[in-house]
Amino acid sequence: MELRYPNGKVYKENPGTYNTQEKQKNILYGNRGMTLEDDLNETNAYYLQEGIAVIHKKPTPIQIVQVDYQSRSTAVIKEAYFKQPSTTDYNGVCCGKYIDFEAKETQNHTSFPLHNFHKHQISHMKQVVAQGGICFVILRFAKEEEIFLLESRHLFFYWDRMLAGGRKSIKKEEIEATGYPIPVGYRPRIDYIAILKKLYNF
Repeated sequence: MELRYPNGKVYKENPGTYNTQEKQKNILYGNRGMTLEDDLNETNAYYLQEGIAVIHKKPTPIQIVQVDYQSRSTAVIKEAYFKQPSTTDYNGVCCGKYIDFEAKETQNHTSFPLHNFHKHQISHMKQVVAQGGICFVILRFAKEEEIFLLESRHLFFYWDRMLAGGRKSIKKEEIEATGYPIPVGYRPRIDYIAILKKLYNF
């Protein structure tokens, strides 16, 4: 099946340039090489198993373009596109609180580009907050392996600043000043619920 991004570019699965020895090295050295999504999925699985929270990643919507209908029982999708998600990456509930958040990572050392976010995602988060939900973003500086939780109100400030002609990124110093560092652990990997409990007293 051929999958395409919204811009029409063909999606190519990672061919797997790592050999077996390199994969084993990644496992031996504290799961280095795992993406932020991998770590969060593992964290959410732990939360679910331990009865702490029910948080799931929303599936990426796909637009089917071409299907081969040789027969009803053997229909095969020949071409499809990744649709741009209309909301955020994760949502769920913890201690009776609705939780909704986006997770992003960057290779930059000194700032986090705001083009990683989309207007409709910001609008969605503002709507969630207006209804009393807890909304935030988890930001990862990949090269430094540093992860921060940034409340949505701060993201809105930086976003509105950009729209007013200001910076198109958030300086790392600003994230350090307004966000909360999340150390990478074992179980859970990224314990963002611990920070939320302190912030919202639940």
